[in-house]
Amino acid sequence: MQKAFAFLFLWCLLFFSGLSVFAQEGEPEENSEEEVPSDEYEGVLPSLYSRGEQTFSFTLGAVLPLFYTNDQGIVPDGTHTNVGGGGHLSYNYFLAPRFFVGGEAGGMFAGTIGENMLYLVPFGLRAGYQFTFSIKNLRFEIPVSLMVGGATQKYLETDYFGLFLKPMLSGFFRLNPDWSFGLNFGWWLIPEWTSERRKDMTGHFLEISLSARYHF
Repeated sequence: MQKAFAFLFLWCLLFFSGLSVFAQEGEPEENSEEEVPSDEYEGVLPSLYSRGEQTFSFTLGAVLPLFYTNDQGIVPDGTHTNVGGGGHLSYNYFLAPRFFVGGEAGGMFAGTIGENMLYLVPFGLRAGYQFTFSIKNLRFEIPVSLMVGGATQKYLETDYFGLFLKPMLSGFFRLNPDWSFGLNFGWWLIPEWTSERRKDMTGHFLEISLSARYHF
């Protein structure tokens, strides 16, 4: 538990230190996008984003239990958890045309083989880099992000709070200037630290979800 809070404090310190550095940089030059001939839509194009643009996402999907690991490798007796459902809200702020920071909060529930329920409430900070390309006038955006935060878990009468990590790869179709819609693949890493090191383990879950993203 103390390890989780120490890690979160260090990560937040580094995050806000980096954020202050970016905030001191000058405004980007206007008309930074390159002119692209109308017949050259294949491949990577300059980003549509500029510093200060923001997005807000609504996400729902499934969370698949994969396995648990400890110091010895993969725990052989499995996760004892069925496929769950969940969702989250996320906010992004673009510090540069492709680099963004923000936050995320959500929840997940899943049944177990013992017909009980596991509840998880993750939240934290996120940062990422977004690739942008167009094919025949259709615009696509591929953000790659990492979320670092904490998660509250509840199973029967047991409560636990610990570290939560989620690298995620997404693909969005930009429908219009206000909205884009996408598919996400996120890898949930949920360490569970106890007073006995031999009992420590990390849960691995796969998120497959759909998002609606509002741009402003």
